[in-house]
Amino acid sequence: MDIKILAVDTATKTCSVAVANGDEILAELTVTHLRTHTEFLMKMIQSVLDAAFVKFDHVDGLAVTIGPGSFTGLRIGLSSIKGISAATGKPIVGVCSMEALAHTIPLTSKCICPMIDARKGQVYSARYRYQNNVMISELPVRATKPIHVIEGISEPCIFIGDGALAYKEVIVEKLGSLAFFARPYQHMIRASVVAQLSLQRFLYGNTDSPESLIPAYVRKSDAETSKMKGNKNI
Repeated sequence: MDIKILAVDTATKTCSVAVANGDEILAELTVTHLRTHTEFLMKMIQSVLDAAFVKFDHVDGLAVTIGPGSFTGLRIGLSSIKGISAATGKPIVGVCSMEALAHTIPLTSKCICPMIDARKGQVYSARYRYQNNVMISELPVRATKPIHVIEGISEPCIFIGDGALAYKEVIVEKLGSLAFFARPYQHMIRASVVAQLSLQRFLYGNTDSPESLIPAYVRKSDAETSKMKGNKNI
């Protein structure tokens, strides 16, 4: 499979860029800090392409996480990839950030629960499981309180993501020995995983149009919430 994919993730405070050729990861760069991704994303993209000895013209497709996650981060990633697509004509595939985070965990018999900190006492969460070596979704993505995420879990479960780390005590107190946590270096979304998740869709031409590709925020932004409250007071 000779198909080169440039993948980007900006859904959390971690920013990740990778270039893959089919199943092979040619280069990847991941950074974590509190500065806005817009300051360095394009430089990271160029650095990764240079490290992989791949030019923009040689890229076959673009992959990007569409959420849920940081509202600002998602907008930065999507606008950057859409801009590149407009300039180069390359097709785009949007990837769920929760699915990308869950796929960081290798094959296991345990259920997998990715959690991204949504602030205000909430997390974005979902639940997945490997069946016949393929990861399937057991619970859809939602924004909820951490205590609601672990309701109904009665078997060993692996928790992963900055939301899992932020509410580790709550999870352990409720589940005890049933709670397992990913290794420290696994709690971030990797662009290399985003690239791999998009591969089959590129191979079958199942891409997203730039116009229809929008962030999957899951919950309303602060501005939208404030607007709704204002309308109710009129």
